[in-house]
Amino acid sequence: MKTNVIYIDNQGNGFDNVIKEFHKFATYMELDGKESLRLQLCAEEMLSMAHSVAGDMKATFWIESDGQCCEMHLSTKTIMDQEKRYLLISASTSRRNEATTTFLGKLRDSFERAMMSEVSHEDEVPMEVMHDVNYHPESSSEWDGYERSVLRSVADDIKVYIRGNNVDLIVTKKLKS
Repeated sequence: MKTNVIYIDNQGNGFDNVIKEFHKFATYMELDGKESLRLQLCAEEMLSMAHSVAGDMKATFWIESDGQCCEMHLSTKTIMDQEKRYLLISASTSRRNEATTTFLGKLRDSFERAMMSEVSHEDEVPMEVMHDVNYHPESSSEWDGYERSVLRSVADDIKVYIRGNNVDLIVTKKLKS
């Protein structure tokens, strides 16, 4: 079974549709309450993580299941830099880019990494200036990895495929028989 493909963006458009589609999926698959909540948590954290890491995005989301296993797919394009790539790959179970399993995939990946830009933090205010000005540390605007840790603890497998600026995130959860 495959659900409808939902279009989402970084403005939150489509997130409600994902939850509605998920409830249809849970009803069709006759999932019990606890299993349904765990899968919904996976979907929500997956969307939140992609939004936090990828930033500006237009993505597609869908769910596939064979009755034994549930796969949640998120596919997006993003402007890739070294930091974003690291954060995405660190979320995967294997801690590697799944698109690099062949020789040509590894070769393409090494060229892409060599050409990738580093993140510039030039617009940040130096710490010594921050201490001189009424400095109150607020919650960091950087990604803290919360979604990644929750997703890792609930999902059975997380795969990240990065090919150029295309990112595919697949979260797998086994269903009770």
